Amino acid sequence: MQTITVHELTERGSTPLIDVREPHEYAAGHVPGAVNIPMSVFGERLAELPDGAINVICELGGRSASIVQALEQRGYDATNVEGGTAEWIAAGYPVDR
Repeated sequence: MQTITVHELTERGSTPLIDVREPHEYAAGHVPGAVNIPMSVFGERLAELPDGAINVICELGGRSASIVQALEQRGYDATNVEGGTAEWIAAGYPVDR
């Protein structure tokens, strides 16, 4: 499974970021530019994924890792963001609400 840190994420600004947390978690604070496709409905919304590489994030990295593994099995170029949004916030990066 491909992984990156939150610090590496800042260098991948042109790669779409999918936040797989639930809507209330996303609304409480998310990485600017992240698109919310909750894990609970992810399978139903695969058609919304952009072509090409994508980064996937959650709160700590567990849910996004599960999604990345499933996407890789389907041939997607997906990368998990280790540490998730919690690490992003702890590093002092900006958050949208």
